[in-house]
Amino acid sequence: QVQLVESGGGSVQAGGSLRLSCAASGRTFRSYAMGWFRQAPGSEREFVASISQSGGSTYYADSVKGRFSISRDNAKNALYLRMNSLKPEDTAVYYCAASAMVGVVVVKRDYNYWGQGTQVTVSS
Repeated sequence: QVQLVESGGGSVQAGGSLRLSCAASGRTFRSYAMGWFRQAPGSEREFVASISQSGGSTYYADSVKGRFSISRDNAKNALYLRMNSLKPEDTAVYYCAASAMVGVVVVKRDYNYWGQGTQVTVSS
C-alpha cells in the first residue's frame, strides 16, 4: 500500500515556473514506477510524465517535453515535477501516481495508487 500526497501547486504567470512534490508513505516506494497526470475542468485526466523505479528512465507527453522534468529521490520517498515556461494551457489539477509495473508507465489504468491532486493555475 502506498499513500501519496502532492504539494507545491499554486498560481503563476505564463512563462513562470513551479516545482511539484509528491510525498509517499511506506518502505516500498522504490519498487514503484511513478507518474504525473493532470486534469483540466471538463477534460479527461491525461498523462504528463513517468519515471522508472531507479529514476534511470523518463518519458514525457509531447505537450510538456523540454519544459517539464520529472525526478525522484528514493531515499526520501519523494517524487518531483519541475515545470518551466508554463503556459495557460498547463492549468489543471496535477496528480502523482504509483504503478507496480516495471519501467516507465504511460497508461492511466496501469497505475495502482493516486494522490489527491494539487491545483496549478497559469494566467496569461
